[in-house]
Amino acid sequence: LRRQSAHGYALVQHIQQRSNNLLQVEEGSLYPALQRLLKAKLVKAEWTISPSSNRRVRVYHITKAGLRHLERELSSFDRMLDGIQMVLGPGRRTVNS
Repeated sequence: LRRQSAHGYALVQHIQQRSNNLLQVEEGSLYPALQRLLKAKLVKAEWTISPSSNRRVRVYHITKAGLRHLERELSSFDRMLDGIQMVLGPGRRTVNS
């Protein structure tokens, strides 16, 4: 959502495509997560007609508060990855190296 607004199914497709299908997002976890983000005002949503399917879809947009929250979470995640790298040692990329 940081790059563009999307409906739920498009979010699932984007995550799976960008992760080369390593990340599998189930609808049973996506929509409750989107509802929590809506309640926290980190995203907003509106109903619209999808040009590709001519069906009503709920399109989600990240809010300014959502962008700030995302940046904090990304920074925290980067620090965690740095810590993991320090524990594993430099150049460690696979289990067999």
